[in-house]
Amino acid sequence: MDLSNMSVGDLRNLQEQIKQEMKKREVQEVQKAREQILAIAQSVGVPLKDLLATGGRGAGKGSSTKGNTVAVRFRHPDNESQQWTGRGRQPKWVKEWVEGGKSLDKLRV
Repeated sequence: MDLSNMSVGDLRNLQEQIKQEMKKREVQEVQKAREQILAIAQSVGVPLKDLLATGGRGAGKGSSTKGNTVAVRFRHPDNESQQWTGRGRQPKWVKEWVEGGKSLDKLRV
């Protein structure tokens, strides 16, 4: 597209079309990101409300994780010493379980 041959009016129309297209794509990208976040949360068995409830308070001010214990949410059926709270990265045994085509729900305590 050769912009040098376009009138000012045509350029303004094109500019408006670009703005509208950018807004549309931003909405689509946010929706896609939301779906990916939901899929990740479901794949590790963390309810979305738990993700949102933390409010992004990682290791900064106001978060005191000392002394707090988190209940085990997943346990290997053949080896009860292999447990996972559902937080953080999936342990190797959980990842292998899921990659083996087995449901994460079968590990739920």
